[in-house]
Amino acid sequence: MDALRGYHQIRMLPEDEKKTAFITEYDLYCWRVMSFGLENAGARYQRMVNAIFELQIGRNMKIYMDDMVVKSKVRGEHLYNLRETFARLRDSNLKLNPESARLG
Repeated sequence: MDALRGYHQIRMLPEDEKKTAFITEYDLYCWRVMSFGLENAGARYQRMVNAIFELQIGRNMKIYMDDMVVKSKVRGEHLYNLRETFARLRDSNLKLNPESARLG
């Protein structure tokens, strides 16, 4: 599974938004979500998903950045493991990339 625009799912603190300001010919803008180019954005995202899936990592899940693999030793457990993962995704409001799920 692939998280949809992983960094962009993390909201910036309102007081930190002004630190991300950039100017165009039309106006001044600030990021409201974590931008890819921000220092420690990758580490912050990794800490977030590690905290969300803390009880699953090593047991039935592996994560590297925005890529997640749900695994099961017994076929009958896999549906349970997927339900557990999707519940955690839903509870944390983390979205997956539907485009990465296409086969062929």
